[in-house]
Amino acid sequence: MKMELKKNTTKNLFVILGPTASGKTSLSIRLASKLKTEIISCDSRQFYKELKIGSAPPSAEELKKTKHHLIQHLSVKDNYNIGKYEEDAINKISSLFKKYNNLILVGGSGLYTDAICNGLDDIPQTPQKIRDRINNEFLEKGINWLQKKVKEIDIDFYQKSDTNNPQRLKRCLEIHANTGKKISSFYNKEKTKRDFKIIKIGITTDREILYDRINKRVDQMIKNGLVDEAKGLFQYQKFNALNTVGYKELFDFFNKKSDKETAIKEIKKNSRRLAKRQITWFKRDKQINWFSLEKEDEIIKFTLES
Repeated sequence: MKMELKKNTTKNLFVILGPTASGKTSLSIRLASKLKTEIISCDSRQFYKELKIGSAPPSAEELKKTKHHLIQHLSVKDNYNIGKYEEDAINKISSLFKKYNNLILVGGSGLYTDAICNGLDDIPQTPQKIRDRINNEFLEKGINWLQKKVKEIDIDFYQKSDTNNPQRLKRCLEIHANTGKKISSFYNKEKTKRDFKIIKIGITTDREILYDRINKRVDQMIKNGLVDEAKGLFQYQKFNALNTVGYKELFDFFNKKSDKETAIKEIKKNSRRLAKRQITWFKRDKQINWFSLEKEDEIIKFTLES
């Protein structure tokens, strides 16, 4: 039975959510084709043009099939943050809604998705001297020190965050040092009201199936040349954009802290951990309409009838 697009003049932003390797890209492209619209990326790893393999961006063929925005538009050397993303994404969404009634936002970065759906929290800027002090302590004492301090200061933030991301952990300590408050306390403000309807669609699947997909994708990335890609970016290893799964493990290999086989195993393990954290993050959002990965037609039907 052919599914017809429901006719309306409401501006709808369909937000496709799910963990890494859950099938968001293929689903969003299929939805965009049905809705005759375009896609805005909300994957903070896919912003960077140099990460052609390790961030698992849409293929060249997929990018030709459907127009994407805010994807591979930055360099790893660029200074970019969630505030700039919110501004760029809302400006792009507002512009595209002049042409379309429906748009698609897709990604697995929970904080960035929340910035678009709910607005950014009014967190004050931290003085540079505090940032420098905390960064110097991190460089001296390492990631374990950061994790311990954050866990002591803000257990809620610790449990919901990527604890292997030093930038996010340092931010937590910076806010506490500057204001004396937990960073999570700034997440309770009234949501920003957008002038478009937000419809969230979450993709779920059996954990073993997801982990198998992750492992196979990492193997494919290695075959596609991820090691050489990381080697070409090794000189930029200190940049925040490269402190991410798929690159930091290979940088350890290049720095002779591990061998190649161990690095690949670590990429798989850390990718699975990332997926687990993403699932935990999204599960707290009661506005998400969850669908099984294996039932794409149901998602298409739900979208067209929304």
